[in-house]
Formats: sequence, C-alpha cells, structure tokens
Amino acid sequence: MERTENSASVQNAVPVTLMQPGAARFWLAVLLTGVGTGAGAAALTRLLELVQHLLWPGPGASLLDAAAQAGAWRHVLVLLGAGVLTGIGQIVLVRLSSANGIDITEAIWFSAGRLPAIRTLGSAVLSVIVVGMGVSLGREGAPKQAGAVIANAISDTGHLPDGQRRLLVACGAGAGMAAAYGVPLGGALFALEVLRGALSLRMVLPALLTALVATAVSWLVLPDAPTYLIPSYLNSTCVTVWALVAGPIAGLVSVVYVRTIAFADRHKPQGWRRLIAPPLTLGVLGVISIQFPQLFGNGKDIAQLTFVGQVAPALLLSLLFLKPLATALCMGCGTPGGLFTPSLALGALLGAALGHAWSWLWPGAPPGLFAVIGCGRGARGHNSGTGVSRGIDDGTNGS
Repeated sequence: MERTENSASVQNAVPVTLMQPGAARFWLAVLLTGVGTGAGAAALTRLLELVQHLLWPGPGASLLDAAAQAGAWRHVLVLLGAGVLTGIGQIVLVRLSSANGIDITEAIWFSAGRLPAIRTLGSAVLSVIVVGMGVSLGREGAPKQAGAVIANAISDTGHLPDGQRRLLVACGAGAGMAAAYGVPLGGALFALEVLRGALSLRMVLPALLTALVATAVSWLVLPDAPTYLIPSYLNSTCVTVWALVAGPIAGLVSVVYVRTIAFADRHKPQGWRRLIAPPLTLGVLGVISIQFPQLFGNGKDIAQLTFVGQVAPALLLSLLFLKPLATALCMGCGTPGGLFTPSLALGALLGAALGHAWSWLWPGAPPGLFAVIGCGRGARGHNSGTGVSRGIDDGTNGS
C-alpha cells in the first residue's frame, strides 16, 4: 500500500528536469496551454470590443463616454437585451451538459480540474457578450474559463495524472487573466495562491511560463498598453496618516462587499426563474443607468476618472453605493462574469470618497492618490472571497 502511494506521488509530482519520466510531455502541455490561452484571450477580447462598438457607438473611446451620450431608450433596451440573452443562455447551456457547475476553484480541488468543456466555453462567450453590452461585471472571467478548458483538454490528450492536471488547469486560468490584462506575474500568482492554494517553488515555473507565453501570444493581437493611466504621485505624511485611518474602514467595506456577493451568488434563480430574473433585473439597471451611466461596464472607466481626480464628491458617494449594488444584482440574477475589475472600482471609489473627506481636515494631497491606494484594498477584497468568476450554474453544486 505504501509503495503504491509513493508511486502515485512521484507520478503526480511536477518534473523539474527533462530527464524525469513524463517531463517532456508535461512541459509541452504547459507551452501549448500558454499558446492556446493567449489566442483564446485575444479572440474573446476582440469579441467584446466588437459587441461594444456595435451597441454603443459614439465618438468617445470608452463605454462610459458612449453611454453618457446615448439616448435613454438605448440604455434600457440594450441591458434588457442582455437580460434576455442571459436567461436563454442559462437554459441552453445547462441542458448542454449533465455535469456539475463550472466553478474553476471547485473543479481544481474536487474534480482534479475537470470541467464541462462546451458549457464552460459557452458561458465564457456569453459573459464576454453581455459585458460588452454593459452589465456591471468583469471581462476577466471569460479568458480564465477558456484557459482552464484548454488546459483540461490538453491534460486529457496528454494523459496527465491528476496532480499535474490540477496544476495545469490552475495555470491555464491564471494565464487567461495574465493575457487579458498583460500581467504575467500577477496571473501566475493568482493561479498558485488563489486557485491552487499552494505557493511552492516547484509550481512557480509552470505557472509563470504559462502566463508569459499566453501574454506574449495575446500581444500579437492586442495592444501592449497599460490598463490604467496613473499620474506620478508623491507620498506625504498626510497620505500616510490617512492610510492608517482609512485602512480599517476599507477592511469593513470589503467584508460587507464579499458577503453581499456571496449571498447573491448563493441565491441565484433556479428553474423557470432563470429565464425571468435576468431581463427584469438588468432592465431595472438600464433605467437607473439613464441617470448614472457610470453603472455600465466593469468599472474600469470610472476607476480611471478617480485616479485623476475627475469625479465630484456627490457622485462618488452615489456610486459608492450603486456600483457594488449593480454588480451584486448582476451576479444574483445569474449573469456570468468576473469580479476583479468591479472590486478594484469599489476600492477606487471608496478611497476617493474618504480622500475628499480627509482633505477637508488635512488639505494638500491630490484626491487621485487616495483612489489609487483604495484600489489596492479593493484587490485584496477580491482575493479574499470574490476572486472566482462565476459562470452558468445548474444548481447541483450547492453554490
């Protein structure tokens, strides 16, 4: 019995040299996963841009600019259409597969990374389309799902043992985030720390190599440009003292946000309600967005404005409540999408709002610097419990 367990442990171990049995097969799988994930992320990003360009035309370069200039009827009809598409998509995708849900972390931990390929890819495409239409969720969920499916398929083809499959699927999902945002180091750390739950030296090289290859492939199609343009800010005593005061407040807000998202995720509609809830919910958000076009999209545009101090205090307070509420409602009605960028946007809004209040007591620091610091708190909240992008769930996995 002990000899069998030791044999299985050796088989599942990540090979560190090409001389080990199965090493060439494993490292070839790593390279192919990186290439496939990078190509998939580029294709999904282009699809999102196409949908956004067709439904939100305008001279502005961002979704926020186009939404601000669009008529009220477009706000309601486009989000209502996203709700109808989500409702139909949920029914169709669940019927395509009898497997359990497609949560990536659960698949890695409990199913050795095995995912229902058609339903997961279908959810990824649906996510990109509705995010391009303007729902308040992140776009990183789709390339993460695509990377996980590609890694799973390559693991099947290469007959990799379960231990290597788990790692490769985590690497594929992390590489999807890396390719989507051009952050190979961040994608590798996400794969190991958040998805795989182990930050060991033996696993670092496969994760980093997959993320680097995926990012390089995506750069062949996508522009190599920063996601955010942040001015050069200088630290000061004012900002340091503010961080000590604002830190506990940001922590409490993060707890509330994580629990709200978890509650919404647990109470997704089931049965025939899958068809009704998304149009009703997104239709209401469309009406609210007439007054607050900043609710459209994943929050990237409004975060960018806070970084340069171009959001009025009254609007900051309104969006600090409405933006996370919109994200929770989108999640709760079953819309597939990511949570990374919405979490960053919440942190930026909170930091900017607290920064404006602090400036009345201790003037001098630019408001945008407070938003940048708060954005880091939002990222931490994302990793604490909202890091897993959600797809179409059939209600059988208890999530």
